[in-house]
Amino acid sequence: MERTLAWVRGQFDTRTIVLMPIAIAINIILGQTVAAALKIPVYFDSIGTILVGVVAGPVPGLLTGLLANLIWTYVLPAPFQSPYAAPFAVVAAEIGLLAGIFGWFGWFRSRPDTPWSRLLAGGALVAVIVAVVFVYGFIPFYGGTFTFFGDATDVNPIFTILGWVVAVLLVVAVVALFVLLFVRRDLGVVYVVIAGAIVGVISALISAPISAVVFGGVTGSGTDLLVAAFQQAGSDLQTAVLQQGLLSDPIDKTLTFFVVFLLLQALPRRIVARFPQGERAIGLAGDRA
Repeated sequence: MERTLAWVRGQFDTRTIVLMPIAIAINIILGQTVAAALKIPVYFDSIGTILVGVVAGPVPGLLTGLLANLIWTYVLPAPFQSPYAAPFAVVAAEIGLLAGIFGWFGWFRSRPDTPWSRLLAGGALVAVIVAVVFVYGFIPFYGGTFTFFGDATDVNPIFTILGWVVAVLLVVAVVALFVLLFVRRDLGVVYVVIAGAIVGVISALISAPISAVVFGGVTGSGTDLLVAAFQQAGSDLQTAVLQQGLLSDPIDKTLTFFVVFLLLQALPRRIVARFPQGERAIGLAGDRA
């Protein structure tokens, strides 16, 4: 017990305590922007949670996700308040916990200059994951009717502006994924994409019953269109919500995990390494495996 408590306390140094409220703010601002302004089947509300989990540990990651969703619903005023966030706090906590575990095992390490044989095998796996979540997730349900932004008259101007920032970030992330994979030959991309897909599936399994029972499948985001499409195709509510989650959650978590991976590459290594789990997250200077 004492060793467990010491392990938990070790994850909450001064840097972690300072980072957590910043991460919560990032979650809420980006999440509310996507929910209010963008009509895409992602949430983008867990970047801060994943970042804390990766560099600080599973427990700070869990707590960051939990607090972010509770604050989002019960503390903030309009236009940043959301009635949908609090019931999904357990999902946010699970994301932070798993991000911390993947960070502990070094899945966010950069692995540049990977031999082409291993890189091509990893690239094929990434291509399959990307093809499934994007082609199968977007085309059947948004083809011909997809609009990136909602009606501008219904959206607070601040979210329209932030929405364009998020849109650019999404495009840059997708381009950067293939640049890192095939120009820098960074096998770390494969680890991050797989981790995101795994967390996405688990998140969908946890969140589907909450969405169906508490909100009737309507959560005020772009994913509501997917639920409606599955219901029109003949699925009952609970099945439609689960089908929606198994499409949108892997897309969302794959993107957000990769964005955090990019952030870790952009930050000075000496700063990241000072966090409780930073060295395990980014690896040592000579790591290439």
